[in-house]
Amino acid sequence: MTARVAVLKFPGSNCEAESVRALVRAGLGAEVVRWNERPESLLEYDAYLLPGGFSYQDRVRAGAIAARLPVLEVLATRAREGAPVWGICNGAQILVESGLVPGDPGGSEAIGIALAPNRIADRDPYYTRWVYLVPGPGAERCLFTRGLTEPLPMPMAHGEGRFVTADAAMARSLPERLALAYARPDGRPETAFPWTPNGSALAAAGVANAAGNVLALMPHPERAQVLAQVPEWLEGAWGDRRRRGHTAEALEVEGPGMVLFHALARALQR
Repeated sequence: MTARVAVLKFPGSNCEAESVRALVRAGLGAEVVRWNERPESLLEYDAYLLPGGFSYQDRVRAGAIAARLPVLEVLATRAREGAPVWGICNGAQILVESGLVPGDPGGSEAIGIALAPNRIADRDPYYTRWVYLVPGPGAERCLFTRGLTEPLPMPMAHGEGRFVTADAAMARSLPERLALAYARPDGRPETAFPWTPNGSALAAAGVANAAGNVLALMPHPERAQVLAQVPEWLEGAWGDRRRRGHTAEALEVEGPGMVLFHALARALQR
């Protein structure tokens, strides 16, 4: 039986369609579920994806209002049961605001980290570019990044994506939650701009909960699901593949973002 993934649509979500396409491309069933449907209807699904966008116009803080909706209580219950929960960009902000990331082994959803405005010299916080991601110290314990070896390029586009914490204990444990970090095209770690585009602590791009089944990821893998979406000027192996793609068929092969969607599919098949 094909595993089913609920793609949560909030007022202001705008990446649900491409998220569904990527999930289906990975061999999963995917359906858009609106924020105001019966929360208990979510219990029918095997996994959950919170897509990018600007839920509730990013009022108060990005993700703050959506994080307090009843559907998040259901997601918290399912996460404690081991179901995969994945937030991308605004979805990541919602998971952080709800406390599902970083979470803790006891199931508490205390808010331990924040996604602060990007820190970029001489410009407004909102920033978009292609970035390179490499596995962090916590990659092997996260189901979305387990076994990842090569740098993954994908686009980022956000104004509040800087992972920070004021909690000393969380700061000490953050490395083991770090699933994906920003890096140079060759995979070398780099905390300076532009390779880490927002000043994030530990160059964090994706942070998981302690159990590794919930991931808050700021860049957009669903916008890199086919090779045609990779820029020709991109450095590294994926850029080389794109420059060799001279036919429509070649450009429709899977792009770097699909690596994470296939990881989810493998986890659901176990």
